[in-house]
Amino acid sequence: MYSIYHFFHSLVQQKHLFKKAKKLDQFPFNKKLLSCKNEGVFPDLAIRLNKDRKIFTGGELIELKDSDSYTVSSFNSTIPSRSKKIEDIITGENSIIKQQMEEAGNDIFSLPVRDVYYLVRGRKKTHTKICLVYGSFFETISIENLISESFSQVLEERLKESGKEVSEEFKQTLLSIFSQQENFSKVRNVEKASVKLRFRIMTEVKAEGNILNPKKYPEIKDDTLNFVLPCHNEKEEKEILNKAGLVFELGQFNIFKIKHHFNGYFLVLQASL
Repeated sequence: MYSIYHFFHSLVQQKHLFKKAKKLDQFPFNKKLLSCKNEGVFPDLAIRLNKDRKIFTGGELIELKDSDSYTVSSFNSTIPSRSKKIEDIITGENSIIKQQMEEAGNDIFSLPVRDVYYLVRGRKKTHTKICLVYGSFFETISIENLISESFSQVLEERLKESGKEVSEEFKQTLLSIFSQQENFSKVRNVEKASVKLRFRIMTEVKAEGNILNPKKYPEIKDDTLNFVLPCHNEKEEKEILNKAGLVFELGQFNIFKIKHHFNGYFLVLQASL
């Protein structure tokens, strides 16, 4: 079986190597669990799909975030999210990701929407924190709203500076156009221009969303490996623990909840490095 739980279990088995790996992508991930591994392209890792998906679907996407501080490194071009459509990732027949997943024997489009996880490592002096965290820790509002509201702030600033006014209807139409990242992230070719223009988004994590921040999330201790999953009710907690219990021994972890400053409770399975 393949799943993010099996992936975490493999990390626990080699947790002593997290301090030795100079770069996170050099960590010896269990290749048997992976359908692809890339560098500089989302996703950095992907879990193989299961044919029997009654308990574990597999197919989760993982992005690596490595930092020499207790700040989650910035997200370049790809805005963090809880899930992604596989068709938005595999955009052509020559896609390296597509080739790797097919070689792994996966029927790629049989699971069209994939859960996204982030493997975050932060280092401060001699200490290290590792968190395998579900994407909703960072996506607390929809990506569409995030982009739209950001452009709204730019528009309001420019209108205020220029002293001009526009109708609310025109403003909302304009903002709706710019609510999708793909609408403006393509390379634009302007006539007679000797250069092409492409807008890129860089996303930085606020203190409230920085799981490595000792003031905001003191429960995430130095020199620990943490599995962080959304847990908004008893049913979700029971489901997480039941799945985890099928893969590894729960007694080896310190299990507790943390409260996200914007997005409710998350269950943490914590092991010392």
